Order: sequence, then C-alpha cells, then structure tokens
Amino acid sequence: MSLFHLSHTDLDGYGAQIVSEFYFQNIHFFNSNYGKEIEEKIKIILNLASCDDIILITDLNLLPNQAIEIENLCRQNGVKLLLLDHHQSGAECEKKHIWYYLDNSKCATKITYEFFSEIYGENPELAKFVEIVDAIDIWQSEKSEFEFGKICMEVVSSAKELNKVMFDAQSRDYIFYLIKKAMEFDDNIALDAALHSIKKAYFRDEKDNTLTNLVSDYVVALLGKNRSLYEIKFADKLGVLTYNIGSVSVIGNQFLLQNPDIDFFIDVTSRKTVSFRANGNADVSQMAKILFGGGGHINASGGFWTNFKDSFDYTEIKRQMVNLIEAKTANLGDLNGTTR
Repeated sequence: MSLFHLSHTDLDGYGAQIVSEFYFQNIHFFNSNYGKEIEEKIKIILNLASCDDIILITDLNLLPNQAIEIENLCRQNGVKLLLLDHHQSGAECEKKHIWYYLDNSKCATKITYEFFSEIYGENPELAKFVEIVDAIDIWQSEKSEFEFGKICMEVVSSAKELNKVMFDAQSRDYIFYLIKKAMEFDDNIALDAALHSIKKAYFRDEKDNTLTNLVSDYVVALLGKNRSLYEIKFADKLGVLTYNIGSVSVIGNQFLLQNPDIDFFIDVTSRKTVSFRANGNADVSQMAKILFGGGGHINASGGFWTNFKDSFDYTEIKRQMVNLIEAKTANLGDLNGTTR
C-alpha cells in the first residue's frame, strides 16, 4: 500500500506533508494550488496509484463538483480517499462525503498530526513544530509560537530558487530542508539572520559562492542531467526550453557553455514573455522574429507569446512550443533561411 499525499503550497501545506513523512515510508508527495489544478494533480496521481492505495489531500478545500468528480475517479480506480482540511468553504462537501474531514479551529498540519498521532503515537519534537504552524496559519498572535511562525512562513514563501513546474521533486525537497533546518532554531531573530546561509548550504557543493551563482550551478546541473526532457528542435537547430527559470542570462549562457552541442536556449514565463539565448551556433534574433515577431541580438533576443496558455504542467508548456515551432517553420530548411 502506498500513500499519495497532495497538499497546498504554503507552510501549512508542506507542514502537513512533513507530518505524514514522519509516520509513513512508502509515500509520494504532490502539491497544488486551489481550483482546477487539484483535479489535474489527482489524475496524475491515479495514473501512478494501484488498487487499495490511499490519496490523502490536506490544506485544500474542494468545490462540490470537484469532490464528486474526484470521488468517482478514485472509486473507479479502487483507490481510497481521505481529505483533512480547515477551510470553512468546504463545509458543504463535508456534509456530503464521509472521506471529507473539516475542522476550522486548527490548521491542516495540526489536523493531520492529531489524526496520525492518535493511531501511531505522538512525538514531542513534531508536536512543537505543529504548534508553530498552527499559531501562524490561523493567526493566533497571542501564542508564544506566533513570531517564530512568521519567520517559518517567510522561509517557505521566499523559497523561489527552484521552479516548481520544472523541478517539482527538487523544489519540495528544498522546502522540506528549509523547514527542518528552521526547527533547529529556538529564536526567530536568529533564524531570520541565518536564513541566507541556510539556503546557501543546500546548494553549495564544495566551493562557496554567492547564492545566485550557487543556484545557477545547481539548476544548470539539473538541466544537463535531464536535458532530454527539455530538448526541442527549431529547423536544423537543437535547443532546450525552460519555464520561469529566472536569471535566464546567467543560467542560459552557462548551460550553453557546458553543453556546446546545444544551439539555443529559450525561457518562457507566466507573463508570456520569451527570452532567447545562443552562443554563436544560432541566430536567435531570427528565431524570435519568426515565432513571435520579436527580435534583438544574434545571441540574445526576446518576444511576447500572445497565445501562450500558462500551465503548472511542463509537458503542456513544451507541447505548445513544439506545435508553434512546427507551424512556423513548416517551410524552413535551416535557420539561415533555405526553404524546402
């Protein structure tokens, strides 16, 4: 039996997953924001789950139609379902579904801890963490844990170094690391002062550097290790496509230097802007012009993708780019403009 744990993307959401990680070994984590993304993540989970596996949803409230659809999908696949939440907007669903548990007096992390600790036993250190999350998540400013919780909330909200869409597992591992490191502190001011160093320690291999450079090295290594997932073709040129990668000039150029057989680097953002980088092997100003009516320099150009539909799924983003390139280059032979 495996547990598939889907949770929100804030301190409470990740906190609930840290609780379940403490009690279970065969566990797979997923995270989602509210709305349609929940249904899509459930479908991904069901493609991985087997009969009698369990899907645990925490810190996410469902709309009535969502709850019905998810229940039907789980029943069809023989998968058990449990939801532990604290948002009052889920009250209607709780009345209709036995697997839907709601308690608006405490955070989802605390609900999850109380549920599993009653079965498998309590843990003082974990209980301390739970009270910190509870104090800040439902804003109990009178509690002694509140100020520390504020910093913990900042720890999670500021963990933007790894893109969740492209590096889902690594991003979650990074956030878990930050939360667990935070729990080693007893003072919120000391934690606040140490946060930058904690982040650097995660990305540092041997030689120290700025956080920006350490993150760039880490991301470039990830892209290189899994580059087949990101490769795309433009006419006779080979490139990679990223999404909201951040520091595209640094990361793009560094990646191209370390992978000289790659001709170009494209990053698309949720704002529909597109950045192109090359290292002398392709004229990306021509690519930007053909695809988006954009332009710039031979090795650094940009454009605006009017019809881009943002997605939390990288494969869908890549599909859109591949389709666009195929449509726009149907009559091209190579990037120098030779027609077929």
